[in-house]
Amino acid sequence: MIVGKSHLGGRPSRGTAVRLILLAAAGIGLLLFTVWLNRVDKVPLISREGQTFEKAVVTRILQDNMTETGVRVGEQVVEVKLLTGEKKGELLEVTSSAGFLFGAPCTPGMRVVVMQSVAGDTTIASVYSQDREWVIYLFGILYLAVLVLVGGKQGVKGALGLLFTFFSILLWYLPMVYRGFSPFWSAVFICIITTMVTMLLIGGYTKKTLVATIGTVGGVLAAGITATIFSRASGITGYNVSDIETLMTLWTVQGIQVGSLLFAGLLISSLGAVMDVAMSIGSSMSEILAQNAALSRKELWKAGIRVGRDMMGTDSNTLILAFAGGSLSMLILDYAYDLPYLQIINSNNIGIAIMQGLSGSFGVVLSVPITVAAGTLLYTTCFRKKNAFPEGQTLSEGKKEEDQE
Repeated sequence: MIVGKSHLGGRPSRGTAVRLILLAAAGIGLLLFTVWLNRVDKVPLISREGQTFEKAVVTRILQDNMTETGVRVGEQVVEVKLLTGEKKGELLEVTSSAGFLFGAPCTPGMRVVVMQSVAGDTTIASVYSQDREWVIYLFGILYLAVLVLVGGKQGVKGALGLLFTFFSILLWYLPMVYRGFSPFWSAVFICIITTMVTMLLIGGYTKKTLVATIGTVGGVLAAGITATIFSRASGITGYNVSDIETLMTLWTVQGIQVGSLLFAGLLISSLGAVMDVAMSIGSSMSEILAQNAALSRKELWKAGIRVGRDMMGTDSNTLILAFAGGSLSMLILDYAYDLPYLQIINSNNIGIAIMQGLSGSFGVVLSVPITVAAGTLLYTTCFRKKNAFPEGQTLSEGKKEEDQE
């Protein structure tokens, strides 16, 4: 029997039609919400009048800054040909500093981004950086291609889920925070939406998708709650971050709740690992019950917990290593300066890194029993009602009999 089709001419069933209507309505609603959300008038924090960034290509090195020891000192003076902007095609003499944050070691033929300030007939320009836009796009496309080639149909769905998550943060989360919404609860909203869409793409409209979604949302919320408890107990808040002085400007000018950004970032950072655990457990439990529909709830619970325990170590380790890797520069500096242990363990940066790693790991670990509990309840209810096979007969055997009929 074909699910979702009527017996006459293969027309969609009433349930399928209702589902499509609901999806269309939800899509239109999200589109209107996106348009409204992005209609914001940004308050200028600094004056950029007359300043533009244009693409250019280096044509000549007029004055190099390479010393005999092979070290660049000071500035290069180079000639570039503008590729974009009002002065496209014109040759311009610009400087390029030897700094690590701005400028670039220019060579003839190199594509760069030029920052120019125009005031009347006077133009002051300098090399901002190497033009690496095409490299970013190329590697992004290459990753998606590899994902599709290796993953096949599921790879395509994974790529769509990844793109949806990226644009959700870009088109929804950032404007919501800028408009004054709570960064924490905005992150919760984004996590729920991206989880639902990603799970639907991968698992379809199934009990497995619902189980994985419940486990993911529960695990992410557990990470947020754990971080909040850690924050209140340790005195670490979102105002202890290193760039708080710049962020406070946003609070003063726009009223953005900068104190919640730290915890919102934690939710989004832990989402991927928690989602992986929840989907893997949900899928495993579904397959286990499909092979033996006679399993009791207690037996299914034990099977799910055993699967989850095998995943806890690796996935929680992944999160801790990710946050540790992000703090590697700070750790090297602490080691090189031979700072006292008491100073290191009580520093804000170390405390934040530990909070992020442990809270994210809490989310991963606690998502296991949440997912298993949801799977035990929903799967057994589903299979018992829809697949009342004789005792000892597996679900797959029952399906074969239905297909033969």
